[in-house]
Amino acid sequence: MSGEYILTVSDLSVTLQGQPILSGVSFAIRRGTTLAVVGPNGAGKSVLFRALLGLVPHTGSIEWGGKVKIGYVPQIVSVRDIPISVGEFLSMRRASSPSEALRSVGLDAAVMKKNLGVLSGGQLRRVLIAWAVMDRPDILLFDEPTTGVDLDSEEAIYDMLRRLTREERMTLIMISHERHIVNDYSDIMLALDGCVKYFGDSHEIMNPDIQKVIYREEGLCIVPTVGEADG
Repeated sequence: MSGEYILTVSDLSVTLQGQPILSGVSFAIRRGTTLAVVGPNGAGKSVLFRALLGLVPHTGSIEWGGKVKIGYVPQIVSVRDIPISVGEFLSMRRASSPSEALRSVGLDAAVMKKNLGVLSGGQLRRVLIAWAVMDRPDILLFDEPTTGVDLDSEEAIYDMLRRLTREERMTLIMISHERHIVNDYSDIMLALDGCVKYFGDSHEIMNPDIQKVIYREEGLCIVPTVGEADG
């Protein structure tokens, strides 16, 4: 595999409890790219993340480009009853300074004294991002970046993610259901529905014909080749 590709997935299939979830998924992404993973509910998007993290058995191959450090922010984290402050939570990471990490995601160091359970949805997502990027990962996996976030904070979080990926030269793979977010904040798009339905330019998310393919109205599985979505 060429060193310019940070991730190459070939013929990936996942079966859980006897049910096929993903079948024959193949794609490759270059370093510094932002990839949006889209598709209807139950399409296998989060399972793809779990496979990339080595958390579920699979067939096929997942090849990372060199010694890749991975950061991960899950979709839902329940912290309401956890008696721990933001500072204590970040200190568990044993990486860079917690206050520096908070500044990188637009939070003041004063938030370190607050318990996780009292944070707003937007603050909690930013703290989780800070946790994920503290040790400067090469690639960040982000499942629904603005889950639990009010609309006023949504754009700010995506702007922050774009700034972080550029400053730290990180590759970002995010799952999103929002078409305007995919269009505005990602380079390429991987549409899943158990298999690959589309892999290419993210701006095509606004194309009605592509939308029919993505959201189960029509379209067959495809097998993208390396370099197909480079633009």
